[in-house]
Amino acid sequence: MKYIAVTGGVLSGLGKGIAASSIGRLLKARGFKVTAIKIDPYLNVDAGTMNPYQHGEVFVLGDGGEVDLDLGNYERFLDEALSSEHNITTGKVYLSVINKERDGKYLGKTVQIIPHITDEIKRRIRKVARESRADITIVEVGGTVGDIESMPFLEALRQMHREEGGHANFLFIHTTLVPILGTVGEPKTKPTQHSVKELRAIGIAPDIILARSEKPLPRGIKRKISMFCDVPERAVISAQDVDSIYEVPLNFEKQGLTDYIIERMGLNNGYEEDIREWEKFVKRLKNTKGEVEIAIVGKYTGLKDSYISHKQALIHCSAETGVGVKIRWLEAEDIERGEAEEFLEGVDGIVIPGGFGNRGIEGKMMAIKYARENGIPFLGICLGFQLATIEFARNVLGMKGADSTEFDKNTPYPVIDLLPEQLEVKKMGGTMRLGEQKVIIQKGSTAHKLYGKTQISERHRHRYEVNPDFIDDIQEGGFIFTGKDEEGIRMEIVEFEEHPYFMATQFHPEFKSRPMKPAPVYLGLVKAAIEYRKNKDD
Repeated sequence: MKYIAVTGGVLSGLGKGIAASSIGRLLKARGFKVTAIKIDPYLNVDAGTMNPYQHGEVFVLGDGGEVDLDLGNYERFLDEALSSEHNITTGKVYLSVINKERDGKYLGKTVQIIPHITDEIKRRIRKVARESRADITIVEVGGTVGDIESMPFLEALRQMHREEGGHANFLFIHTTLVPILGTVGEPKTKPTQHSVKELRAIGIAPDIILARSEKPLPRGIKRKISMFCDVPERAVISAQDVDSIYEVPLNFEKQGLTDYIIERMGLNNGYEEDIREWEKFVKRLKNTKGEVEIAIVGKYTGLKDSYISHKQALIHCSAETGVGVKIRWLEAEDIERGEAEEFLEGVDGIVIPGGFGNRGIEGKMMAIKYARENGIPFLGICLGFQLATIEFARNVLGMKGADSTEFDKNTPYPVIDLLPEQLEVKKMGGTMRLGEQKVIIQKGSTAHKLYGKTQISERHRHRYEVNPDFIDDIQEGGFIFTGKDEEGIRMEIVEFEEHPYFMATQFHPEFKSRPMKPAPVYLGLVKAAIEYRKNKDD
């Protein structure tokens, strides 16, 4: 078993997750089975109860795990489904150790950070590596070297490095910043030197340095980092800014990173370089012709990472169709203060993503109404599915005051209501309807044409559903539920018959979109937007 630990220095947000994902993609292209683990040092057990403004999107895994958005990057780059065990948090580790202590597993012992917390961390990492049957396990440590929160994790990795046999089986890759100051115009290596010094102080010597910078690093700067940080010059990799995150693996490959890792770890490379499909994908992405503009009407658009999977799904569709996709980010509350038309005029498609709480709800429904009445291609996701149902009930069926009991418990028309199994739920964390669920699709529907089959499996994250008492009335108006759960009780997909493309899903298709396999309903949206733009131009 081989391990690669990816750490970060100087500041957060350098792109460790993309670096780890890219390395995994490159090693997979050489024929190795790769898996990835994200360590998050926060005390939350998982990301499920956090506001998107804290850490960005909450990514949902197939087993229902609510995790950091970096696991979404791992899944997209590796094209592998991960489990909640691939996300290790301080909360999970401490909760496990404290429960063991209460159960008497440590009788007679003083429970301490070392060895009990570090042993639990190592146990979890090795369990994932073993059960994944991976040749190489990549472990990304969230935060920055020097943070108090990450110290136990770094100590555990230091111990693993020794226990696993040193550099041949356990590599450390350190991501750091090489800023270019406008006053002097040259890359400055001092932050990297100090970051590596901080890492060495806790007993970890990096094998490879990924130097983040605006531009490619000159040879002289690489040589300087090599000398002061005691790594070979070929192990200093320039991780400069690129137009697309999907170019990062190609940048690393050009600099020989994959070959260096294979040599350093003594891996038997069974394949020649096979990154050609990825190269074709990037080429298609960079050489699109024409453009459509899709509006994403959200509640957390101040932090674009809150909707990262939606953005990536649209990018995947761009490469597939050969047409550029421009995103117009709109805050739902802004729309409430004006008219939908002034914000949405000129767009070729509209996406209403998920969310919780009543802030911005009316603005989202104004956007839905605008899309429905003007024939603009529309896609609603989760909350967007529920709001599309409410908007139709209010404005087409005449159900004045129709709403969700999430927003108005006394609504005269509760077309959206709490799931029955949620009635007795008291705890908020990990208690929604989560993870992969089967969806049965009606033959001949638009959804059937998009998916090409009548049974699919998609990921969910919700507490509310379409109220069964109103389904018949809603469908009589032409709002047809073409996707349902296996029992036919829960509504999963809705289509509006009188619209060129009006689709909404209770599930989150964006979580399963991949670079070479775009989510079908997003691909349908973009194709409809292309047709809409073509007709508009004609």
